[in-house]
Amino acid sequence: MPRDAIPVSGDGPGRRGRRLTRAASVASLLLAAGSARAEPDLVDAARRVPGLVTEIRYAGRHNFVGRPIAGYEAPLCLLTPAATAALARAQAALEPDGLGLKVFDCYRPLRAVADFVRWARDPADVAGKAEFYPDLDKGDLFRLGYIAERSAHSRGSTVDITLVERATGRERPMGTPFDLFGPRSGEGAALSDEARANRARLREAMSAAGFMPYAPEWWHFTLRDEPHRTQGFDVPVRAPVP
Repeated sequence: MPRDAIPVSGDGPGRRGRRLTRAASVASLLLAAGSARAEPDLVDAARRVPGLVTEIRYAGRHNFVGRPIAGYEAPLCLLTPAATAALARAQAALEPDGLGLKVFDCYRPLRAVADFVRWARDPADVAGKAEFYPDLDKGDLFRLGYIAERSAHSRGSTVDITLVERATGRERPMGTPFDLFGPRSGEGAALSDEARANRARLREAMSAAGFMPYAPEWWHFTLRDEPHRTQGFDVPVRAPVP
């Protein structure tokens, strides 16, 4: 296991009913064993992608909830090795243009997703409305897909990301800030020529490296051939053990 790898424990299969036959018990054990073999080793992408800039928003207070989110114990970009390698390809492709990548979120524990859900169901907590969802009612965030009870981030191969200038670290204009919930963040939004070109350049680099975009959010990309399509994980985001 590489020094910056973190072993992750996944969710075990649920068991229902008062009795299990011997065959069912054996099947359950085999399923659990298969799940254990599928557990990934998440790595610190910033150690493996030269020049990658990180600003992990959910580890701090500058996010739509306004506080650190459950499960974020360190401001790290943890990803599966496959997603990390793809991110490195995208970063290398942008280098000749003097551009690079900045990540806002990577692997997201299941407990963090649950924290978002609890926040979304509290109509009184609207402290971040002016910055993050000025044109939407908080009660509509579920219906419109901006908050969900399951997240691709929990599988370890999804990133929230933008373009920066390598020389200065300045973010390139994208038409909206990261995590601005609303139609302006999605495909087909009315944008300046510069913002449209920047979104296209980001999408081009990420797609060529193996990621798929998410139409409602210009910053959201998931590895096309992600290794854990059906399994989320709940280890906290924390520094690797040396």
